[in-house]
Amino acid sequence: MVIGIDDRRVFDRFMARFPVKFKDERADFGTNVFLRDVSATGAKVSTKERFLLNDKIDLLVELPDGHEPLNLSGRVAWSRPANPQTWDVGMKFDKVDFMDTQRIFKFCQ
Repeated sequence: MVIGIDDRRVFDRFMARFPVKFKDERADFGTNVFLRDVSATGAKVSTKERFLLNDKIDLLVELPDGHEPLNLSGRVAWSRPANPQTWDVGMKFDKVDFMDTQRIFKFCQ
């Protein structure tokens, strides 16, 4: 991983492709939102929903480990249109939970 002089991340970011759903939404996993990459402190998701800076997001991530979906909670750090129907959203986690993020990293290699 090449780190630029302007990169302020403390933890490496890993590419991730997992189906996700909003915690309070009854839609199927992967219908309106996808996890794209993740680090110990935040994640990037693609969604059909538009979010504003500091909006609260609660996501459930379905991992292929046979356990309950992983709950990721945080706030919108940035949001930009990816195309006319999809938004890329950067979220910063409310708290760092290394045990939870380790579950994701295990499947990103």
